[in-house]
Amino acid sequence: MTWSIVARDPETGHLGIAVASRFFAVGAIVPSMRGGIGAIATQAFISPLYGTDGLMLLADGQSPESIIATLTDRDDGCQQRQMHLIDGQGRNAAFTGQKCIDWAGHIIDDDVSVAGNMLVGPNVIAETLRVYKETEGTPLPERLLAAMDAGEAAGGDKRGRQSAALKICRDQDYPWLDIRADDHPDPLGELRRLYAVAQERFLHVVETMPTRANPHGLTDRRLIDEKIAALEAARIADGRPSPSFATPLKPA
Repeated sequence: MTWSIVARDPETGHLGIAVASRFFAVGAIVPSMRGGIGAIATQAFISPLYGTDGLMLLADGQSPESIIATLTDRDDGCQQRQMHLIDGQGRNAAFTGQKCIDWAGHIIDDDVSVAGNMLVGPNVIAETLRVYKETEGTPLPERLLAAMDAGEAAGGDKRGRQSAALKICRDQDYPWLDIRADDHPDPLGELRRLYAVAQERFLHVVETMPTRANPHGLTDRRLIDEKIAALEAARIADGRPSPSFATPLKPA
């Protein structure tokens, strides 16, 4: 019912997952991620435990291949499931059960894997991977979105479109970006709009948040308020409309 890409940026160690499906709220159940530890996509006849337990095993230092063996060996329904994952070092692995609905399969490459089921055909994941690799050097969210657009152009989910999600973790347990289109006729297009909205304010605020290395974060909010105000003024001066649906700000 889904295809997804799981990737690690080797330059930064940042982790990302993008996913799309003709299924409601796919972003609620497919991606599991923890900064510096790893990223897992569980799909087809989903077992959420592949994500939750898989992350615990990654944190314990187990390899992606051994984690797949552990999770599938204990699961009588594993042949209806699919998962792929990568750890904080870039080691990755994938599994596609023999009873996943055609077309189903996966591709593994350096620091990235793509997997899908109930797709138009193998070209969906092949194109997703091709574009991801060709866009090396661009920001990770943009690479993932471009890759998923290519998969959609190749046919995507053979049943149609409904939801999509993009999740990025840097070096913290909480995500740097986590956006979802849960029920939309053009979910990947909606993700692009949400990513544009996130760049107006949200991602700048995230940079100020406390981390384990700096549990205070940025304590002088004037600095970030001034930066956001400058970006907003530049947008207005250029005549660029905001992609946000938010109502106008009311005076405090």
